[in-house]
Amino acid sequence: EVQLEESGGGLVQAGGSLRLSCAASGFTFDDYDIGWFRQAPGKKREGVSCISRSDGSTYYADSVKGRFTISSDSAKNMVYLQMNSLKPEDTAVYYCTADLIYSSGSCHFSELTHWGKGTLVTVSS
Repeated sequence: EVQLEESGGGLVQAGGSLRLSCAASGFTFDDYDIGWFRQAPGKKREGVSCISRSDGSTYYADSVKGRFTISSDSAKNMVYLQMNSLKPEDTAVYYCTADLIYSSGSCHFSELTHWGKGTLVTVSS
């Protein structure tokens, strides 16, 4: 059974940093593309950043490029999202995901995608 558990969310001031972690189990990183999505109040879920299982290439939403960095540790089955220079508009619930549809320039979820329960990030102005 695929399980994903996020941690590291919280309240931070604008300009600050947070590091989200995701403990994954039930699969290996060779099985699925993995990544992070977020959902702000009243908005649709959006792909933040993803990693390709085939070549390790990464995708970032335009809104986070240059500020967020995704990484993974296959030995520990961990996925991370380092978030710097946070802005109030980054406030959202962040979800760790596995089994995405990843291609150059895009990252999407499908009915097969596995989701964690999410961790709340609140950025105050």
